[in-house]
Amino acid sequence: METIDRLLGSSFPAGLGYSPAELKVVKRVIHTTADLEYASILEFRYHPLEAAMAALRAGFRLVTDTRMALAGINKQRLARLGLEAWCFTDDEDVAREAKERGVTRALVGMERAARDERNAVFVIGNAPTALARLAVMAEKGLARPRAVIGVPVGFIGAAESKDLLAGLAVPSIIARGRKGGSNVAAAIVNSILIQMEEIGA
Repeated sequence: METIDRLLGSSFPAGLGYSPAELKVVKRVIHTTADLEYASILEFRYHPLEAAMAALRAGFRLVTDTRMALAGINKQRLARLGLEAWCFTDDEDVAREAKERGVTRALVGMERAARDERNAVFVIGNAPTALARLAVMAEKGLARPRAVIGVPVGFIGAAESKDLLAGLAVPSIIARGRKGGSNVAAAIVNSILIQMEEIGA
């Protein structure tokens, strides 16, 4: 982290307007990826850290788009905080429906998750289809996410799905453009969990 501070420079983060809590997230992502560009492409809209923490404290669940993102979240911290994280892509019903409709399992899994009011913090690091579907559902009032981490990676649909999310008045963390990934999504969640532990949430 000291190396990251030195490489970023003392004025760079402040110039981007990150709060201290947001800067911790940015630095955790840079630590995970070794990519300093995240200091300029991560956006925090409508106070997403506060919204995510409040939802998790209230007992709502966290849902990821893929098992890979779920695997990267620190399970010991989740347990200590009494929190739950879920992923629906491996469910047999989800797999069957996705095949019948000719869509991704991540999309169908996100639809299932978004319909359940117990799920409130949505973490999408790999599947632009899942983020785009969640954004459309939220726009139509079919989903009410308390916070969204929207950082899918890719050349097809990733930037566009993030633009859909950015057009909504939903607390969100977005990695603009093509960059992102399950490791980035998990790093953001882990930073949130660390900060919740630090403040005794």
